[in-house]
Amino acid sequence: MSHDAKLEQAYGVCRAIAKREAKNFYYAFIALPPARKNAICAIYAFMRKADDLADDESLPREERRRRLETWLTDWRGVCHGGDSSDPVFQAVRDATERFAIPLSLLEELVAGTTMDLKATADAAPDTYATFDDLYRYCYLVASVVGLVCIRIFGYKDARAEKLAEETGIAFQLTNILRDVAEDAERKRVYLPLEDLAARGLSAEALLARKSGTPPNSAERALLAEMAQRAEVYYKSAEQLLPLIDHESRAALWVLVSIYHALLVRIRRANYDVFSERASVPLRQKLTILCVGLARMTAARIFG
Repeated sequence: MSHDAKLEQAYGVCRAIAKREAKNFYYAFIALPPARKNAICAIYAFMRKADDLADDESLPREERRRRLETWLTDWRGVCHGGDSSDPVFQAVRDATERFAIPLSLLEELVAGTTMDLKATADAAPDTYATFDDLYRYCYLVASVVGLVCIRIFGYKDARAEKLAEETGIAFQLTNILRDVAEDAERKRVYLPLEDLAARGLSAEALLARKSGTPPNSAERALLAEMAQRAEVYYKSAEQLLPLIDHESRAALWVLVSIYHALLVRIRRANYDVFSERASVPLRQKLTILCVGLARMTAARIFG
């Protein structure tokens, strides 16, 4: 098999992973030109593997840390010219070279997954004392993704980097709001402890609450405050769009629109993220995608 055929096969594996797992992200990928779509799917597949290794709750944390470190060591070997039969590694190596993606960003991405594997007893809940602490977590698991993505999307203005960082924060805060109940079941509380205390709440009470019970007034107020923080960072996404290469703007617009629609649905449910997990209906996603594809077509025609 030729090098090009082997590489296309590797990218095909990554596209299949993204299509199966990416949900909101994949709709944005569709609105990209082929080479950029391949690269984004490769990065997503790399992220997915790191997350899966970190989140395998059938294993103790120490074993998950060991497996993640072994996998990362293998990746570093590939970065230094080593061979690999892993199609994801093959595709990611090509993508990082093709789009000048700093390898340090991928290291930071993996560091984000290990924050949930910090050296505490398996029974201890994961918490963040302040919003600054939570921001660091969001930076590693989401903003770094944004910083990788804009390399693939293309940009020339350095202001895009800070705006991409803050767009990632908006996305991750939206995820945190959506997943409050699910995370509590996994002994994870991403709402800052200082914010909980300010509302007379605690991590222990959140972990102990019954599934399906609507939020009380204090919980709603806290979730509304987090949503407002997310809205502030979504303004950075609006400023980022015109700084991205014109043929990639549609994909970013689709991604931002779907994520913001999720935040809107949480707000319209009066922040009841406990009774039912919020999601954007398929019909709405497809409508957003159609608008994005129209934008992509216009960009290609009119430049």
